[in-house]
Amino acid sequence: MRATSIHAVLAGALVFSASAVTAPAAYATETGVVIQKLSVNGGKPLVLGTSQTESVTLSVTASDDSGISSNMAFLQIDREVGDEYWSYHGRPTCTPVSATTSTCKLTVKLDAGWGVPRNALAGPWDVTVQLQAKDGDLYNNGGEPKHPVLRRGKLTVNASPEPVYKGKTLKVTGKLTRANWDKRTYAGYADKPVKLQFRKAGTSTYTTVKTAYTNSFGNLSTTVTASADGYWRWSFAGTSTTSTANAAGDYVDVR
Repeated sequence: MRATSIHAVLAGALVFSASAVTAPAAYATETGVVIQKLSVNGGKPLVLGTSQTESVTLSVTASDDSGISSNMAFLQIDREVGDEYWSYHGRPTCTPVSATTSTCKLTVKLDAGWGVPRNALAGPWDVTVQLQAKDGDLYNNGGEPKHPVLRRGKLTVNASPEPVYKGKTLKVTGKLTRANWDKRTYAGYADKPVKLQFRKAGTSTYTTVKTAYTNSFGNLSTTVTASADGYWRWSFAGTSTTSTANAAGDYVDVR
């Protein structure tokens, strides 16, 4: 059975921004409508957890000799995988920048019952722009470009003992989880490489010490030799379906 499509629409403040792209030249020439900028989450992947307080914002700046009509604009981001389908879409609010150019913005607030999609839909989503110029010229980008919509990843860390004597063994544990959209919860992410990083007290940069793999429950564990005061954290690079994640640094006093 195909999953329900989301279409709650709100005009509002920009919560997520978007990636700048240029419309296909041939299409722009045929219609006369030129896409100057298209954005979804400021060029960053759209990362969704399990909360129903998330928002999705799409924005497009377009021009035509006659100007852009605000009555026919439509923006959508969607994906279909097998029987699963989801979309966030609606009519944006278009604001004239000049006589020929307008910026159209749409903010979709996730619905309390159907806010996040199914797990199978994490990955590249189609971004659709439909516009009409005031002289009747139509523009439809046909679902290009793609934009990543990812399950949110989370990491925890604990380094012990605290304090520890210099040269002694320090055990660093943690857990990597990611949003399970199907069950609206977070679950362990198994068999994934995660970097153990250290930031010496008084500095601002983390350095990778080693890489460990999560077990079947997403748990992490390794040992290092204590050498200096500082912060330990786990860092996950992300995958095609799951966001990057960094644990908050755990400070260890070395004596």
